[in-house]
Amino acid sequence: MSVLAVDEGLMPYQPPPGPLTTQALTGPDRLQVSDQAGVLATLTVGCRTVAMRGPTRTFTEQKRPFRDAFNRTVSNGWGTSGGGGNWSNANGTSANYSVSGGHGLINMTAANASRHTSVIDDITDLDARLSWSLDVMPTGNASSLALSFAYTATTSQYRARLSVLTTGTVQLILERESGGSTTTLGALTTVGTGYIVGDIWHIRAQRVGTTLRCRAWKDGTTEPSTWLHEVTDDTLGAGRIGVRGLASTGSTAIPFNFRVHDMELYQGAWADPPIITHNTWVRVLEQPFTAWTPAVEEQIRAWATDTRPDALAYAMMYITGAPAVTHPGLGGAQIAGQSNYGPLSASGVPIEGADFHDYMGLDWTFPNGEYRTADPPELGCMDCSGYTRMVYGYHMGIPMVRTSGINGLTLPRMTKDIGPNGPGVIVAQGTDSPPSLAAMQIGDVPHFDADDTDPVAGQVDHNGIYLGTDQHGAPRFVNSRKTPNGPTFADLGGSSALTGGGLYATSLRLIRRF
Repeated sequence: MSVLAVDEGLMPYQPPPGPLTTQALTGPDRLQVSDQAGVLATLTVGCRTVAMRGPTRTFTEQKRPFRDAFNRTVSNGWGTSGGGGNWSNANGTSANYSVSGGHGLINMTAANASRHTSVIDDITDLDARLSWSLDVMPTGNASSLALSFAYTATTSQYRARLSVLTTGTVQLILERESGGSTTTLGALTTVGTGYIVGDIWHIRAQRVGTTLRCRAWKDGTTEPSTWLHEVTDDTLGAGRIGVRGLASTGSTAIPFNFRVHDMELYQGAWADPPIITHNTWVRVLEQPFTAWTPAVEEQIRAWATDTRPDALAYAMMYITGAPAVTHPGLGGAQIAGQSNYGPLSASGVPIEGADFHDYMGLDWTFPNGEYRTADPPELGCMDCSGYTRMVYGYHMGIPMVRTSGINGLTLPRMTKDIGPNGPGVIVAQGTDSPPSLAAMQIGDVPHFDADDTDPVAGQVDHNGIYLGTDQHGAPRFVNSRKTPNGPTFADLGGSSALTGGGLYATSLRLIRRF
């Protein structure tokens, strides 16, 4: 298949004219090519990938919008939101939180009791909606459920709280809980009457800088075009979004359930998103590099002025917010655009198994004759090795196989084969601990023994593509994984930094250069 060319809007890059000089390096064996401006390219013996100097680029990522429709069955908690993060509950017991029948359930067993559950991921600005209903009418006193945000503890959060009174009156309040006290930011205001069991109400809240807004409306009616409460408050910083249920003092409706029908984050911003800036572009030779020849020199000179997508540009075509790109020659199949990791299991966790062609919805015949049909539920999805194969195999042209014909020149299907026997060379390897990162180069493929349930001890089970160092000097890799449900180089579901005490930093075992 041909490589898709996408215009990134970059100005043509013109290196200074003049001769090229070369210098042999070791560890691994490389050839460094320089022009009058400095190092222009680094070629590695036995590898097809080439690190080129080019226009400076910046890569960044923000929180992925998500909708949790609770289409799973979970006990003792709400499990995984399927793209937003894992839910964590506080107050009561784990048995008070469950998911069934298309609802996230919060079971209230005592008056003057609150329950909290929140998505583990701290954000600042946001636009979110919560939809819920009651299974028992309030008696004795009100029942109320809140969309919480900037949540860091049960005693520190903003809340857009909707109360259902014993009369069926529905009221909305905007409040802040911090420092051991609750402050009203937007007064308790009636937004509806005549509530009956099963009525669904929606709460929407926004935070933009120091501006907080909220509104509420009954399902089946039009969402208001204006905000009921809009205030300025800068007390709380970044925090989680979540749900807080309250059975007021004097309530005699217990036991009852709050039924959350869905939670949707339309937009969310991390306080400190990863930002990676450098001038390295990753190109791929037609054959592994062996020696400096006129043909190789001609290719390096051509790449020096080439701003068509490289491996890193293609890697970014599947992260959060990446626009859809279709290929007319493949029947209009989508070949780029924001990707998921996999379809959701019954418990809401993305399932492993989606290859690059599953993402496109295309059956595939590999050069060695292996054939694989696309799995329809995996349309728009790629697991970790499927993502790496999409970038380096489909787009950059390294020949792919599945499980046969693995010969050091082809790109296999599974991480356990790519690591020890994939194309190129191993530049660093550790047995029971992470290897040194000293030889790692942008575009390399780090491999991890990250699954502690893997029955084969020491076998690598996850991979990605090294992207560069972030604004804090931490080396980061981009990879497709379950918790954010797709490609990411951020920290949801585990830090993507290769240094520090995170899962991937400590489970790194092998670095391969294709």
